[in-house]
Amino acid sequence: MQISRRTLGTGLGALAFSRAVPAMAQADYPARPITLVVSWAPGGSTDFVGRLLAQGMSRQLGQQVVVENRAGASGTIGHASVARARPDGYTILLGVNSTYAMATHLFPNKGYDDARSFAPIGRAAETPIFLCTTPATGAKTVAELIALAKRQPGKLSYASSGAGSSAHLATELFLKMADIDVLNVTYRGGAPAVQALLSGEVQMAFVDAVTALPLIQAKTVVPLGVSSLQRSPLAPDVPTIAESGLPGFECSSQFALLAPAGTPEPIIRKLNAAMLATLKEPDVLSRLQAAANAVTPGSPEEFPSYLSAESSKWGEVIRTRGITGE
Repeated sequence: MQISRRTLGTGLGALAFSRAVPAMAQADYPARPITLVVSWAPGGSTDFVGRLLAQGMSRQLGQQVVVENRAGASGTIGHASVARARPDGYTILLGVNSTYAMATHLFPNKGYDDARSFAPIGRAAETPIFLCTTPATGAKTVAELIALAKRQPGKLSYASSGAGSSAHLATELFLKMADIDVLNVTYRGGAPAVQALLSGEVQMAFVDAVTALPLIQAKTVVPLGVSSLQRSPLAPDVPTIAESGLPGFECSSQFALLAPAGTPEPIIRKLNAAMLATLKEPDVLSRLQAAANAVTPGSPEEFPSYLSAESSKWGEVIRTRGITGE
């Protein structure tokens, strides 16, 4: 069969045009609003960080970044929706390590792979959690709480908001490293868990910074330690747990921007630049810090090794402590 030069030229022209379209689309990106999926309910720390990033990145990109909350199943519903989205830069995700590094070991059939289903844009911020007890225990330090638990094995209890939450796994890591036996009492959410601590139903709990700081200032709880590797500037008198006898202890809520796998590198670069610029804006920075968030700007290149280490760490905790998804 013979092919005319005209037909061949038309075909080659169409092929060249089809290859040019993605490049043109990348050059014009973003040409319309971007959806930022937050895989937790409105009002929480992840939603707070997501909305600040969305506002700043809207200014940086010249297009509106719209937050869409898709909560459920420890954040995996929102993650799954982004994993299935078109990799064109118009659907991105604010992930938190309780989902991208912890939930994978609790929900193996979640429908996506944390390492292969996403293209990292970069880490953005992190917020610590505080180990708190009640004045009734008499413990004023981590060492005193550990000694109390060893004198009364299985008698103390801690509050958690469900399997796989950062607070739950922080406590299990703490119990493992301290080699103590404390009963887990699960509540439906962070607020009931904190109320249980305040009422004396439980003797200890890891409480997110935004909730813990007012309680610490009001002296209704006793802060024994903070979960980050550095002390919080908002509570500088509270030592880190790592410096309180458990070296290496660390568990913070760590936020990162992700895109569907296959998103073109120029788009990833543009999103990363917009995120980094947003994190430098004085108003954004002050609002993050006022809510106990530390800015941790990151690149796409460093994220895979970070994810591997974080997932390995929490996978071991989950296996050795016999934790299962609820």
